[in-house]
Formats: sequence, structure tokens, C-alpha cells
Amino acid sequence: MKRMHVIISGRVQGVFFRARTRETALALKLTGWVRNLHDGSVEAIFEGDDKNVEAMLEWCREGPPHAIVKHVDADEKLYSGEFCDFRITY
Repeated sequence: MKRMHVIISGRVQGVFFRARTRETALALKLTGWVRNLHDGSVEAIFEGDDKNVEAMLEWCREGPPHAIVKHVDADEKLYSGEFCDFRITY
């Protein structure tokens, strides 16, 4: 099991990035959260099966249609199992 803290920058707000991230994370059976940051980037925590977390990271490098992802900063952390679902936070 893996936990990944991710910051995605580029044109990632106003293009349904959070909503599509949640849909994709749920489809991959991941838990955690996603939110917009004040600097225009998106931050997320993903927890789950190693291969599903890696698949989510690959998705983040593309994002939804109309997103322009310039950089993904991914930092692996210790898996905690603290989440029961995947949410959009504010």
C-alpha cells in the first residue's frame, strides 16, 4: 500500500480537475482528498494499492480535457489508512 502527496501545476483550476480527479481516484479504489491552492495549483493525497496510486499519478500528468499540466510534484509518504473515501476539500 502506498501514500502519495501531489501538487499539480499549470492550467489546472477551472477545468474540472478536482471533480475528474475524484472520479478517477474512486474508479481506482483510492482514498484521500484533492483541493485547489491559492497559487492556482491543485494538491492531493492518494492512498491505496501501489499500482493504482501509480496509475493515478500517470493520470495527473495529463489531467482532464482542457487542463494543461506543466508539473507534477509527487512525494511518497508512509501509508496511514486514515481515509475511508476520496473527497474534494476546500
